[in-house]
Amino acid sequence: MSQKHGFRNAQKSTSAQLPLPGLSSSIQKAEGFVFDAVNDGKPATRQPLADELLRFHEFGQPTRKLVTSFSNGRGQMIDVPTFVNEFWTARQRQASSLHEVSYRACFKPQLPRFFIERLTRPGEIVYDPFMGRGTTPIESALLNRVPVGNDANPLSVVMTRPRLNPPTLRQVETRLRYIRLDNPADMPEDLLAFYHPETLCSISSLKNYLLCRRNTGALDAVDEWLELLTLNRLTGHSPGFFSVYTLPPNQAVSAQSQRKINAKRNQTPPQRDVVKIILKKTRQLLRDVDGQARRTLTRVSGNSLLLTGPAHRTPQIPADSVALTVTSPPFLDVVQYAADNWLRCWFLGIDPKSVHLTVPGKLEAWQKAMTQVFQELHRVLKPGGHVAFEVGEVHAGKTRLEEAVLPCGLEAGLEPILIMINDQKFTKTANCWGVDNMAKGTNTNRIVVFRKRPRSIRQ
Repeated sequence: MSQKHGFRNAQKSTSAQLPLPGLSSSIQKAEGFVFDAVNDGKPATRQPLADELLRFHEFGQPTRKLVTSFSNGRGQMIDVPTFVNEFWTARQRQASSLHEVSYRACFKPQLPRFFIERLTRPGEIVYDPFMGRGTTPIESALLNRVPVGNDANPLSVVMTRPRLNPPTLRQVETRLRYIRLDNPADMPEDLLAFYHPETLCSISSLKNYLLCRRNTGALDAVDEWLELLTLNRLTGHSPGFFSVYTLPPNQAVSAQSQRKINAKRNQTPPQRDVVKIILKKTRQLLRDVDGQARRTLTRVSGNSLLLTGPAHRTPQIPADSVALTVTSPPFLDVVQYAADNWLRCWFLGIDPKSVHLTVPGKLEAWQKAMTQVFQELHRVLKPGGHVAFEVGEVHAGKTRLEEAVLPCGLEAGLEPILIMINDQKFTKTANCWGVDNMAKGTNTNRIVVFRKRPRSIRQ
């Protein structure tokens, strides 16, 4: 997850058996390769990823090639080629509608798609150890790859799994007619700062229904979809949410803060039609889910694996099984899980204090933690497999994590191939290195690409 939740002291992991697709042979050269065309699961041609990035001109800008240097810890400097361009569009709604679930600081689906299409074949495993809202697993599944994801935040599985096996609109309509919305689990007075009493009754009745289904083992794919949709619509800034006007839409302010917002705006929570809002959002999410997309999701979702636990310890994932990891780790933030997710936890019946997400605030501690993650990624990657590790600037651009993460991957046994900077607005090349752009910091994704050496060239 971008600006993500951490990887230590998490809740107990969810385990599952992961089959090995076994569709790819080891790559026999040192570079990362692009699979240009795929016929029956076999690449027609291969070309180094660096060569494609250098020639990339899809959005009218030439690629700029730079060099990033870092110390290997033994007094030697290593140069890593760095490519700067707009590699995917900044325009909104350019990906599947299934991705339209808000989450804190998530990256665009075009980012994992760029690497999945170029560095994997259909049927291979794509993994995200910090999956957040599930962008990488969802995009992997839509591209006929086997999705594997992990996050210390238990909300991640709740937000990801339903979209790997989405119900039809008719199924959702039928289920909502069945559920009593006048049978609340509880009616906390503080929540009346957000909701009209009738709206709160409907939300709490949904909570009661879903908790009962979960406790009896009857929770199915339609129920999980309703759980996701309710979480997604709990609070926001428009009539498309259950709440009165509030911000931000992907986490809840405190009840006290909401009362201040209400007083300042002279507003009271209006009654919302919970069923109507859920069905409207369902239509939006399913807009691009046609028959072909459903067949693809059905084909791969049965082999998917979604875990809740620390990213540096995932024994459920077999060694040498993952073709590609695309992820974005926590960015030196102290995540206040209880403060950010208290309302979502109330609906799910989770005690937020029981979830401990630790994100190092110091660069040295962050690097140590990332090295542990890379060691686990080295274990699960198949020989010749890749890691696309998206990081960003922190400390107002003074700390560039792409430089900090290079020695972490190297220490874990991975080979740094290149750095790719996706710049959405060009002025000067210097803008990509911390100079003023978009008023503060830069408008970029910075991805460090590592590779696990193929067996034939391991040292």
